[in-house]
Amino acid sequence: MVHDRSLLLVNKPFQVLTQFTSKDGKATLHDVVSAPGMYPAGRLDYDSEGLVLLTNWDALQTRLADPKWKVPKTYLVQVEGEPTSDALRQLRHGVALNDGHTLPSEANAEDEPAWLWTRTPPIRIRKAIPTSWIRLTIREGRNRQVRRMTAAVGLPTLRLIRWSVGPWTLEGVAPGASRLVDQLELDVFMAGSVALRQAQRERR
Repeated sequence: MVHDRSLLLVNKPFQVLTQFTSKDGKATLHDVVSAPGMYPAGRLDYDSEGLVLLTNWDALQTRLADPKWKVPKTYLVQVEGEPTSDALRQLRHGVALNDGHTLPSEANAEDEPAWLWTRTPPIRIRKAIPTSWIRLTIREGRNRQVRRMTAAVGLPTLRLIRWSVGPWTLEGVAPGASRLVDQLELDVFMAGSVALRQAQRERR
């Protein structure tokens, strides 16, 4: 049930706009989910996939989207090439972009996720160049920031999936599906309590 203070987790498919209307015929969230009165708390690029948060609560939208709160966002990034220790170090310490130096992040190489769904259309593969996966957590929201960060360290992004925002993840939410967040989770998050993180860990 949607209340006047609600949060909906949506797994946005590839090539869907993070908005409910389109002037050029592109798919939008309207094609994915019915959420009257709700709007995105932050954005996710058309060519990226994964977690989008919809809310009808202004205070929550501000808490999630305003850069001053530095809410962590974790991405699983398929890149062209193999991440070196130096490339990961640069990502962790922050890299220089044309709009300034990024904040320190968490960056680690990892195996392809076992739960990964098939993307349509698939990524472009070049046989002579390997691909790898990086888990990257940032606390900013600049335009196409993750793609620009990986490119800056010589690892062009091929596929980008947002796994989590704050304490909420894609776990149990299939592409194109959604989950309404429990009201207690929202209250705990807004109160700034660490209890929410513990509850999320215990539910896994």
